[in-house]
Amino acid sequence: PPRGCRGELGNVLLLLFLYVLQGIPLGLAGSVPLILQSKSVSYTDQAFFSFVFWPFSLKLLWAPLVDAVYFKRFGRRKSWLVPTQYFLGLFMLGLSTQVDSLLGDGEGHGPDVLALTATFFLFEFLAATQDIAVDGWALTMLSRENVGYASTCNSVGQTAGYFLGNVLFLALESASFCNKYLRFEPQPKGIVTLSDFLFFWGAIFLITTTLVALLKKENKEVTPSKEETKGITDTYKLLFSIVRMPAVFTFCVLILTAKVGFSAADAVTGLKLVEEGVPKEHLALLAVPMVPLQIILPLIISRYTAGPKPLNTFYKAMPFRLLLGLEFAFLVWWTPKVKHEGGFPTYYYIVVLLSYALHQVTLYSMYVAIMAFNAKVSDPLIGGTYMTLLNTVSNLGGNWPATVALWLVDPLTMKECVGAQEQNCRTTTVAELCAKEGGSCVTTLDGYYVESIICVVLGFGWWFLLGPKLKRLQDEGPSSWKCKRNN
Repeated sequence: PPRGCRGELGNVLLLLFLYVLQGIPLGLAGSVPLILQSKSVSYTDQAFFSFVFWPFSLKLLWAPLVDAVYFKRFGRRKSWLVPTQYFLGLFMLGLSTQVDSLLGDGEGHGPDVLALTATFFLFEFLAATQDIAVDGWALTMLSRENVGYASTCNSVGQTAGYFLGNVLFLALESASFCNKYLRFEPQPKGIVTLSDFLFFWGAIFLITTTLVALLKKENKEVTPSKEETKGITDTYKLLFSIVRMPAVFTFCVLILTAKVGFSAADAVTGLKLVEEGVPKEHLALLAVPMVPLQIILPLIISRYTAGPKPLNTFYKAMPFRLLLGLEFAFLVWWTPKVKHEGGFPTYYYIVVLLSYALHQVTLYSMYVAIMAFNAKVSDPLIGGTYMTLLNTVSNLGGNWPATVALWLVDPLTMKECVGAQEQNCRTTTVAELCAKEGGSCVTTLDGYYVESIICVVLGFGWWFLLGPKLKRLQDEGPSSWKCKRNN
């Protein structure tokens, strides 16, 4: 019989909590680049660490395996959720004993970026696998009339988890923030360390996973659809056949290159602000006022993307987002000029907040437009697989430019050795020679500014030349997007 949301409140709260747990690793991984930047690591190292964020974009590669392989007696989704969350819990407990030395706090050594990247990549891989299992379980845990609450649990839970793992952690980890707002007597360290935080959430993962394994049963009355029970090989063949369709292939190529123009602004600006002295916890806390905006924006923008041509919104928002990239570069240039001994004036943070808010408007306009288009063209017979593929390509379109943008900052930066003759600063080795000779390396041209201009030029080039081609995809008939399968 039909049940209201109150009748399934327990299931809704469980889903919400599982998505909160999922957001913790995402938030922690997002905080590490800011910690590394405060330790003055190179942008090449930051580019290497950025591979940590790829698993959530690549999860489609192993999602069919998670869907198809399971123990029937234990439960289709619990077969993956329970062991994955146990691994996450144990992983966090183990990492809590090593993370200080990996970050360079052990014996005076610098951060071990290679080990950090490998460790957090596995961390995010496990979180992405948990996401696949929870997404699948959400469809059967809730009744048909309440399944719409699954997406709400996803967005609210992940946002809350990210907030806990990123904003709250960075605030409590900062000695200056804790001394100013939370303590009566100053202390040299924050209230928590990354090690403490990992240990606490590792224990939470283990306890809650045990409770789920013992107390929560899967709904066995729900019969999986033909699509869900499809064999692994058939699923991969289906994905390949979708990509080979001319309209889909064109869309994938365009969307994989559309975000190149934003890469410097999105990937490097925050790190540059930390480099210029903005406290990382203050940058993280600026995300708090953005939460209501991030909730309201999709509701407003969806009114304009609900029609037959959602990509028009994408196209209109793009030049404004590109111009904000130049405004971000100006903001970085302006930052050291307003800095004083006590930090930064209030009006500086207001300008940063307004800049971030405008950026969110353009970002969400493009994001909601792409999601609406993906939902519009996905073949209903294979909707889940089809839409996940298009969303995966869209995510990858943001990942690879960000990694490249971080990697290019150092090669594009020009430095000269001041105070030592016949020395230069082109590589780390010769920079050390400069220091030994009593000189110092001074930046004459910051690669971030060069990259910002290049990205904006490339972005407008894409907008003029390829943007109209993306818009024309909306004129393709439904048959261009339907997968032709041999039964």
